[in-house]
Amino acid sequence: MRPLDGITVITLEHAIAAPFCTRQLADLGARVIKVERPGVGDFARAYDERARGLASHFVWTNRSKESLSLDVKHEEAGPILDKLLAGADVLVQNLAPGAAARLGLSYEALRERYPRLIVCDISGYGADGPYRDKKAYDLLIQSESGFLSITGTPDEPAKAGCSISDIAAGMYAYSNILAALIQRGRTGQGCNIDVSMLESMVEWMSFPLYYAMDGAAPPQRAGAAHATIYPYGPFPAGDGKVVMLGLQNEREWGLFCTKVLLQPELATDPKFASNSARTAARDQLRAIISEVFSTLTAEQVIARLDAAQIANAHMNDMHDLWNHPQLAARHRWVEVGSPAGAMPALLPPGVPNTYEPRMDPVPALGQHTDAILAGIGYGSDDIARLHTQRAV
Repeated sequence: MRPLDGITVITLEHAIAAPFCTRQLADLGARVIKVERPGVGDFARAYDERARGLASHFVWTNRSKESLSLDVKHEEAGPILDKLLAGADVLVQNLAPGAAARLGLSYEALRERYPRLIVCDISGYGADGPYRDKKAYDLLIQSESGFLSITGTPDEPAKAGCSISDIAAGMYAYSNILAALIQRGRTGQGCNIDVSMLESMVEWMSFPLYYAMDGAAPPQRAGAAHATIYPYGPFPAGDGKVVMLGLQNEREWGLFCTKVLLQPELATDPKFASNSARTAARDQLRAIISEVFSTLTAEQVIARLDAAQIANAHMNDMHDLWNHPQLAARHRWVEVGSPAGAMPALLPPGVPNTYEPRMDPVPALGQHTDAILAGIGYGSDDIARLHTQRAV
């Protein structure tokens, strides 16, 4: 038995934040019914065709769901949604600001009819405040939250290479829904969860926020290096590859000088006697490290770092990641179905050993429409009529 077996989630979602949340609920066994616009569906379906003809974002965030095509503005949509919500535990939505309320799907509109329903709203800026009605996309929230101000090179900011604002909001929606289900088990009452992408990212920005308290200078952009710890970041080896390494304390600095650089005298050099000193002298220290590493291959550098118990990593690209030996050794890759056939999928991180996560196919648009409608009492003639009217 999975933790969320028997839980039904209705989701009006698109793009990443809400789909990422609900896919994880599906991983735990929840039945997730994804409501999509007929003929078009979640617009993330059309982002690209890189996953064997399917969109990479969509494949990632939508396995194990049932796709119901439904024009939510059609006059027939209201009764269908009412029947679905009557048997649902959770409603998730990240529609445009105000859209759910206009459809009668706000928590206030639903709470009396469905007192046990948990309604999770995901938006850019939250349900109130002066930014309430602003549209928000991942990059815009990365900018608004200050993330771009500390990420990139000294000359130019850089966005994160994946949708971290969406991921942050999706994770807070997911964890708060789980908490709400526990609370409902005690009280019998549903609740409203208001997740803001901005607030999710500001939580993740708390280290630089505290670092810059009371008007102090914020962390400087340092590329792939660490803004406030040195040496910590990428260093080139003699074979043209890059090794990532990080030191955390003075004991490790001594080991690094003695066993990696083979220059033990540097450990007591006053210019490098503390992390603050090393950070101030990073250009000089980088030249010393690069000179030593230039005589070694990346694997030889990593061997020295491992022997000294200095944290390090390869600078992997996506092809390296598909073939990562640690993931292979732990059997983390499985296959799931999709409209394009079998697709590799990473097992969810952190699943207990008491159950297997749900790893069902990525749905085609509207694939489950007829079965879902039949399940809530619509006969074949009614279903045919809804298709004819383009309600579904």
